[in-house]
Amino acid sequence: MSWPRRRRRGIFDLFDIEGLFREIEESFRQFEEEIEKMIQQVSEEGRVEKFGPYFYGVRITIGPDGVPRIEEFGNIRRVEGGRRVLSEEIEPLVDVIDAGDEIWVVAELPGVNKDKIDVKVTERKVTIRASNGKKYYKEVELPAEVDPKTARAKYNNGVLDVKIKKKGSKKEEEGVSVKVE
Repeated sequence: MSWPRRRRRGIFDLFDIEGLFREIEESFRQFEEEIEKMIQQVSEEGRVEKFGPYFYGVRITIGPDGVPRIEEFGNIRRVEGGRRVLSEEIEPLVDVIDAGDEIWVVAELPGVNKDKIDVKVTERKVTIRASNGKKYYKEVELPAEVDPKTARAKYNNGVLDVKIKKKGSKKEEEGVSVKVE
């Protein structure tokens, strides 16, 4: 007697990949329509005005719970009602890493001088501001409470690394400025 062969299940069998790609494709189609409307706004005289520059990107990752996550970055923001608006500030791509007794925040800030970067750290949040022609702004919620006084930041080749020890005992409400090395 021969047993029926069982098909091996791969990682892609766990998700509805075709459905996920259809959803992403539809989101991009809607996004393109919204951008075209935003780029070509007609003034009272009937002239077409162009705005820019535009920075937009997405990163698709699989979270620790196995659920796909789509993260947007750039200077095109989604506001109430699902509408998109062009912002003067670019939202950089940021990674948050829980590294045992530390939290690491890594942000891409290309074209910025390190003396133009302002980093503020509270117990639950890191705020990054930078301007050097381009303006960057990002508030990052941290996965655990940290001690703001232990924060250290380094900037090299357009990448900002902020390392903070996890929570001690004091509470810092107003945040602590961090010198970028």
